[in-house]
Amino acid sequence: MKITVSVIKADVGGIGGHTRPSDGLINAVRNVVKNAGDLLIDHYIGYCGDDVHIVMSHTHGIDNNKIHKLAWDAFMAGTQVAKKEGLYGAGQDLLKDSFSGNVKGMGPGVAEMEFEERPNEAFTVFAADKTEPGAFNYPIYRMFVDSLSNTGLIVNKSLSSGVKINVMDVEEGKIAELSLWEDKPTLEAALMYPGRYVVSTVTTKEGEPILAASTDRLHNIAGTYVGKDDPILLVRTQKNFPATEEVGSVFNNPHYVAGNTRGSHNMPLMPVKLNSAASINFCIPIVEALVFSMHDGKLVGPFDGFSTPDWDYIREIATKKAIVMRSQGFIHPATLVPSELEYAEGYRARMDVLETKMKPIEKDPSEGQKKENYEDPD
Repeated sequence: MKITVSVIKADVGGIGGHTRPSDGLINAVRNVVKNAGDLLIDHYIGYCGDDVHIVMSHTHGIDNNKIHKLAWDAFMAGTQVAKKEGLYGAGQDLLKDSFSGNVKGMGPGVAEMEFEERPNEAFTVFAADKTEPGAFNYPIYRMFVDSLSNTGLIVNKSLSSGVKINVMDVEEGKIAELSLWEDKPTLEAALMYPGRYVVSTVTTKEGEPILAASTDRLHNIAGTYVGKDDPILLVRTQKNFPATEEVGSVFNNPHYVAGNTRGSHNMPLMPVKLNSAASINFCIPIVEALVFSMHDGKLVGPFDGFSTPDWDYIREIATKKAIVMRSQGFIHPATLVPSELEYAEGYRARMDVLETKMKPIEKDPSEGQKKENYEDPD
């Protein structure tokens, strides 16, 4: 049976800032989705930081107008509550005035796959907040390329033969299909710069979908800073795919990602429990793991993948790395390079002032003569 899993997320308001959606906002989203009739087989709604995510199973394929409009309407209902409650950033991720057939390019993040359901279908959704789509590049690399992280790349026949990875240039809107293992160095070169090159999908060599990730850059859509992109990642697990514990463990080294307060710093990505608010300790970037089983499109779960005691230790590592980086203040690499700085208008305004104060350096007229008279002591 062919099933589509669609995960669509958006930030439409937070309590007192970029913390978490209110209960009223969440309930408004739930009411729209649960009244979808027979459009969906099943669904789950939760949040990561101030982003609401809707996980839906159905039989309508990817990029379906009705599915995307359902999510849009749900987020619009949440936005209305956010406005009534005075929540911060009400409707922040809804960058268009009206729905136009597909939420891609309209603000909400989308990750979806259509596949023939296995007898024991398993998948994990990774929801992140206060960071950008490229934040998943390093974990995805560990899943499908790094055998030090994933022994399945050696012992699993399907994985050891390699996969196809689509990498998107999110600035130019182009995409490249790379094949492992022959394109390994090219893939690694692309993943060096996650602000521009982002993994969008992974399939087997035969084209069976394994992974889908959101790739929209909000500032490319809005033309100005409207918040971080807060990506979503959908990964099928077990059998010919990475094991659930293999895809989870790639988040056990909290790597530095772009994001944090004002979206303008490099900070570690911290694994947190389901439905966690964003921290007011500089908004450390966070990621949640929603582990599902599914049969005939019916969802079982989610199990909270980052809830076990070992992840408390990983969270401590992330906190220490965050404090170390923020102790560097505003000096790079604590802050992003100018081309990636999210509050670029304010930075440019400061640099414009600096430029008005710049004056040419007067050359010493004797400098050239000194060089001519210089003799090498050797």
